[in-house]
Amino acid sequence: MSDATVAPPQLAHHFESLEKQQHAARLGMWLFLATEVLLFTALFAGYGVYRYLYSDTFQQASRHLHTWIGLTNTLILIVSSFTVAAGLDQAAKGKGRSTFLLFMFSVLCGVVFMCFKAYEYTHHFHEGMLPGRYYTFEALGSGPGGAIFFSLYYLITGLHAFHVMLGMTVLTVIGLRARAGRYTTEYFVPVELAGLYWHLVDLIWIFVFPLIYLA
Repeated sequence: MSDATVAPPQLAHHFESLEKQQHAARLGMWLFLATEVLLFTALFAGYGVYRYLYSDTFQQASRHLHTWIGLTNTLILIVSSFTVAAGLDQAAKGKGRSTFLLFMFSVLCGVVFMCFKAYEYTHHFHEGMLPGRYYTFEALGSGPGGAIFFSLYYLITGLHAFHVMLGMTVLTVIGLRARAGRYTTEYFVPVELAGLYWHLVDLIWIFVFPLIYLA
């Protein structure tokens, strides 16, 4: 780089240009998201195998879940994805404060989602719908199907909830940086990457809801 050229403040020293840095960041995020997709695909495949082996028990077990909570959480995440997309649009226009407010609304949606999950988990715990050897729910019979179902249920939904909490943290940090004016119309790729992660979290739930609650 020429001495007369002033490097943008966001440019890391090991990149030749801001454009290359942004391409590298996007590539890295897409590779990371691909590994997340592989992880949940493996879990869904395992769920499918056990559902085939214990189809009757799995069907009965799904009827004891709170379908209305699953549907409500689905709608909540869809709304949160819309506000994240709107926040990205505001960041592209250089409106950091609007990005912050929209991202915080999405974080609030995440909090409501987690509250519903906590309520649902609490009910299951009291009923004895626990994973593995802790399973004491008698309505599904004495076979292993019930314990396996709820083991997979907590593994899949719990791992997803962990991703929701991570996404809320990312949106909060990026939102605060946007409000502080850290991003411009020329550089807002961190906002874009945060949005991609949140959209993936929402997309995974759209598969979780019908697979576990409805199928």
